[in-house]
Amino acid sequence: MTYTKDALKEAIQQKLRLNYGCTEKQATDGEIMKACALALRDIMAVRSVDTQEKTQEQQEKRVHYMSLEFLMGRSLMKNAYNLGILPQLTQAVEELGFSAPDIFDMEPDAGLGNGGLGRLAACYLDSMTTLDIPATGYSICYELGIFKQKIVDGQQVELPDDWLNLGDAWLMPKPQEAEEIHFGGRVRTRWDNGHLMVVHEDYTRVLAIPCDMLVAGYNTDHVNTLRLWDAKSPKPIDMQLFSQGQYLKANEERAMADSISTILYPEDNHYEGKSLRLKQQYFFVSATLQSITRQHIQTYGTLKNFHEKNVIQINDTHPALVIPELMRILIDDAGLSWDEAWDITRHSVAYTNHTVLAEALESWPQQLFETLLPRIWQIMQEIARRWQQKVDDFYHDPKKTEKMAVIWDGVVHMANLCIAGGMAVNGVSALHSDILRRDVFRDACGMEPDKFRNVTNGVDHRRWISQINPGLDGLIRDCIGDGYLTHAGCLSDLDRFAGDAAVLSRLEQIKGDNKQAFARWAKRQQGVTLNTDAIFNVQVKRLHEYKRQLLNVLHIISLYQQLQDDPNMDFRPQTFLFGAKAAPGYAVAKRIIRLINSLADQINSDPICRDKLQVVFLENYRVSMAEMLMPASEVSQQISTAGKEASGTGNMKFMMNGALTLGTLDGANVEMHQVLGDENMFLFGLTADEAARLRQSYDPYLLYTRDPVLHRVLDQLKTGFRDGVSYEDLYQRLLYGADCPADQYLLLADFASYCAASHRVVDTYADREKWNRMSLHNIARSGIFSADRSIADYADTIWHVPYKK
Repeated sequence: MTYTKDALKEAIQQKLRLNYGCTEKQATDGEIMKACALALRDIMAVRSVDTQEKTQEQQEKRVHYMSLEFLMGRSLMKNAYNLGILPQLTQAVEELGFSAPDIFDMEPDAGLGNGGLGRLAACYLDSMTTLDIPATGYSICYELGIFKQKIVDGQQVELPDDWLNLGDAWLMPKPQEAEEIHFGGRVRTRWDNGHLMVVHEDYTRVLAIPCDMLVAGYNTDHVNTLRLWDAKSPKPIDMQLFSQGQYLKANEERAMADSISTILYPEDNHYEGKSLRLKQQYFFVSATLQSITRQHIQTYGTLKNFHEKNVIQINDTHPALVIPELMRILIDDAGLSWDEAWDITRHSVAYTNHTVLAEALESWPQQLFETLLPRIWQIMQEIARRWQQKVDDFYHDPKKTEKMAVIWDGVVHMANLCIAGGMAVNGVSALHSDILRRDVFRDACGMEPDKFRNVTNGVDHRRWISQINPGLDGLIRDCIGDGYLTHAGCLSDLDRFAGDAAVLSRLEQIKGDNKQAFARWAKRQQGVTLNTDAIFNVQVKRLHEYKRQLLNVLHIISLYQQLQDDPNMDFRPQTFLFGAKAAPGYAVAKRIIRLINSLADQINSDPICRDKLQVVFLENYRVSMAEMLMPASEVSQQISTAGKEASGTGNMKFMMNGALTLGTLDGANVEMHQVLGDENMFLFGLTADEAARLRQSYDPYLLYTRDPVLHRVLDQLKTGFRDGVSYEDLYQRLLYGADCPADQYLLLADFASYCAASHRVVDTYADREKWNRMSLHNIARSGIFSADRSIADYADTIWHVPYKK
């Protein structure tokens, strides 16, 4: 069925009357936005029913993608684009007397994620739907998201992100499908005719209410679902306590349940925070598995074929409790033996690893499990015992047994649980997967080598080219047609236009227009005036020391010092743009944000830098900001310490929009280099192997004493800038260490190489024809990083499900 402008206009008017009791003449922008969302939701709901009926009738294998994050961004334009009705919706809104861009801009970013992990999950859900794979995403319906970042006196302040105020129009609550989750209490067991009987009693109950968000695929009637769980207490209030005037105590149970789905990643540097995080993870896992197994039994009447009709992909270790929870359901509820249940579990669950950082491989104190999840703890102990015996039998090496243990010395290791209980473990770039095999999970790989795979990450190229960069989309269509939208590999046909002066000139004009558009946006949003004649040099990503925003800062300080020494020097104008959130408890990351803002204040107020050097920290970086920024970016900084970044996806989005990469051979940069070569990106720094060797004898103080440029830059950290704040703590951390080795992420080791590569960037930019040709090659060779390709890899090598080719 096609949807005309008039049909959409009528649907919006009807939603205004039925849902908000008003006409378009009385409606606010927010009501118009929500009415548009409801109109699109109705279209998708009809298609969703058809999709479910087809999946049910054909008994197709289902994919269940579990992630604690889904960074969906805004959905109104995206769903309209995928449904093929964005022009009609735009016209309908305009004819109702509203500005379509203003209405689209009203929608908040859905507060369901933080960084690359969540954005990847969102891209994958889009591709699974576009490829007609029956799939459901699962997460938590966070009331207040992660946080809204505010910069006050140069420092990050976290504010609640009340995204549901307008974003709830996409959600369809289904209280009739609620699941009950049990925490605490005690477990009694007894054997009856050879069967273990388990009684869990005196527990606290929490209800998980599903709120479904429909996801439309591109150029298909297939619709999938993102199921978000909202935590509620089954007992709204203790009436007896309330009647006695103990109002706060009367609400205790409800408040505790509500807290589970309030905020993503609550601070966990205290016992209560750790407890809440574990509750979140089990709540999410238990609700999801109860829902999946209930649907399976309704269709097949048994769980014995569960693994044949379902595959559960867990995105990082946060959903790892799916393994003992599935065992609990199969043994306690379905009455299967341990061996039967373990065989089903081991053929149902696959694990994607996203990190090589030891501190990010989740672990939990045994005491938390014993207290919060007594039955799960019993199952975990048996999994750990059997796995340990298997490792012992294979290696006969106590050190390897300890390293691979699921439980050891009172600590539960979630990555080892995923390896023990999963059918596949994949990294997310070729380098990352190689490091997992050779280093992080070396012993596990030695025991079960066929379990370890690679699926390089990808991004939704339709969103990150066509939807957000219409000028570039138009150029691509004029050159090679629109086939790239469903077959991203077609982008390679652009390479033949590398010598076409008209195409290169148009590409440069598109970039200039996008820079102007972003500058207008930044002026409206943040009150900053950007120099659009300068190179837009961009680093936007989660703030972490290994991502090395501080290395970028050190280089900018050196540029500033050069200008101080010679204000009349020949200097190509550069605007450095940062965007990053620091975890609330990550003190060093917060200090780096303050340093960036101190430096920005110093440089932007110094007359010698006017029209030459500019530094801007973009507040509250989010998906909708990235959609404006990436088409305008010219240099993409991907400068993590080699061997530390699993993959990255921002690097791919920048590449698709023609930005040139300044980066290390880390994560997916390695595969970008394979398709681009040295001539189309700017590489610097140590390789992963070189970095590993250097660490054995690394002394950053020697570099400080031998390099006068570096010496002066680091001394500036101690002195600080015009705001009077000293950054001697960062100086000390780099040269002497504190709670970590000195210069743990090798900033000083790569400093000279980084500065030289940055100089090459500026020199190359001066040759506009060469730069534009390099930009075109980047776009042409980015198709391999489409999420469609990634999902096809998962479908072929791990899930074994058919998909639309």
